[in-house]
Amino acid sequence: MSFPRHIRKVFLAIEQAEGAGARVRRSIGTPALRNFSPFLMLDHFSIKPGAGFPDHPHRGQETITYLLQGGVDHEDFAGNSGTIGPGDLQFMTAGKGIMHAEMPRQNPDGSANVGLQLWVDLPKDLKSCEPRYRDLRAAEIPTVDVDDNKVHIKVISGQSHGIDSVKDLAYTPVWILDVTIQPGGKVEQPLPAKWNAFAYVLEGNVKFSNGEEEAKTVEQYNNVVFGPEGDGINASVDASATAPARFVLIAGTPLDQEIVQYGPFVVNSKEEVYKALMDYQTHSNGFERADGWQSEIGKSMVH
Repeated sequence: MSFPRHIRKVFLAIEQAEGAGARVRRSIGTPALRNFSPFLMLDHFSIKPGAGFPDHPHRGQETITYLLQGGVDHEDFAGNSGTIGPGDLQFMTAGKGIMHAEMPRQNPDGSANVGLQLWVDLPKDLKSCEPRYRDLRAAEIPTVDVDDNKVHIKVISGQSHGIDSVKDLAYTPVWILDVTIQPGGKVEQPLPAKWNAFAYVLEGNVKFSNGEEEAKTVEQYNNVVFGPEGDGINASVDASATAPARFVLIAGTPLDQEIVQYGPFVVNSKEEVYKALMDYQTHSNGFERADGWQSEIGKSMVH
């Protein structure tokens, strides 16, 4: 690769409580990295049985949930419901308004349900679109192996080494690649020009080239934010490493618009925040079906 992107910053995602009894490591949506357009939030969540995200509203964004282990049930006020399992993704477009619940499976061994949830901003002209869901099953995700099979890439969204993902999952163009590198492996991954990009390390230690400077070793649970200039990223794992490393590489087209977020509502002005709250409280302009609605799955929460 002629010119790898420069690393803007590297920081650890600190674990915190969220929802009802869930634990999350939030990297985007914290003082360390706010509104890295089009990305609003990235949570690496761990939800034990008895915890979860009972009934709550959204407006103005898309959420992408990638389950790494366990299972999560979802249900919304439009009658949509289902379950995603290990390696599955759910793309949810809140649009003008949705109310839903996301609850973990009760795993027989009591283990946690672990995954990533990414919030992506919607372009201004799509903020009031109809809500929708798309599930992407693990078996549908194309993969590619490079560097003598020392690198395995799941092409969730976007393209890598001539392999294209399943199309039309999110309204805002986003690439998501899940990359596992064995000790001694290396990969060059091009990215669309000027898109904002970051990598989040799920396991092990990854070396990322840093433009013309010395490569940077990034440890588990750290987020690596890349500068906008350059052709892509170079990543490797030392041959002396005792275990493989795994990271997600995510890139998206920056949106030229104001971001005003109030909890689960992501709009473009303060006036629109008041309107979202009013619409939600009066069950209007997208929240009509929230009137009196209660999810079945949310009732499992212990009060």
